[in-house]
Amino acid sequence: MRLLHSLIPSILLSGACIVSAASSWSFEDGTVTVQSKGAGVGAGAKEKLNPSSPLAKSVSLGAADTLKLQLTTVDGKKSQRPHQAFLTLTDSATGLEESFVLSVKESGKGKVDLTHKDLPHQFLTSAKPIAASIVIGSFGSSTPYKAKVFDLNVARDPNVPLAVPEKPLRYAVDKEIHHIFRADPRSSPKIITLVFAAAVIGALPVLFGVWATLGANANHLGKALGSAPISHALFYGSILAMEGIFFLYYTSWNLFQTLPAAAVVGFVAFLSGSRALSEVQERRLAGLR
Repeated sequence: MRLLHSLIPSILLSGACIVSAASSWSFEDGTVTVQSKGAGVGAGAKEKLNPSSPLAKSVSLGAADTLKLQLTTVDGKKSQRPHQAFLTLTDSATGLEESFVLSVKESGKGKVDLTHKDLPHQFLTSAKPIAASIVIGSFGSSTPYKAKVFDLNVARDPNVPLAVPEKPLRYAVDKEIHHIFRADPRSSPKIITLVFAAAVIGALPVLFGVWATLGANANHLGKALGSAPISHALFYGSILAMEGIFFLYYTSWNLFQTLPAAAVVGFVAFLSGSRALSEVQERRLAGLR
């Protein structure tokens, strides 16, 4: 007798665990209705869904129709709101699958509406009926529910063109790119260089003649060098050095070699030229020019 009393709690606990483990999700009062556009409330073909077997005939959804699915989710025998409830459409030919969330209340009553604009464009061109399944699941030990409930036949209006979206951008390995760099710049032909050099040298006598005609005074060269020899020498020397830098840039130097040298020579020309011009101004104010 004592052994029996000690076994009763264990037997009851095991039975409770078995009942809890046997609990599973399902639905009751499931119906699917196809309502045409402009029809009154409650109009349209209405079929009752069975959670254990799909409908014998397929449900046809026209271009202007609305499919309305209504049901009550139950956990075991109790109406309850699950964590997830979907109407899943699967194309058996391509394997494409799309799920639509059911709006479920706390009482377990759920519904979802579908039209052509809600479906992927692949479903609109499917030649075979699309399998419609209901998926119900939640937290806990209850077994989730997933089963086919009917076949959906999408009837498209042939007079309305199908709007197919553009192919999405997909990142993948691109073809190898071979860079073709532009050839290094080349100097002008030597004949052109010689022609322009000869033109410059030939213009020097003309320049000196114009200076003499305008009254250039070369007698002050000694006074200028005597008053500011370093300034005048550096100024004229920097001018010749800048011409030499330009010649080297034209023949062999690149831009990175030319710019530092030109900056140094330009700075020397600025300082020495300021002092040389000050000396020339002093002679001019003295009336010597």
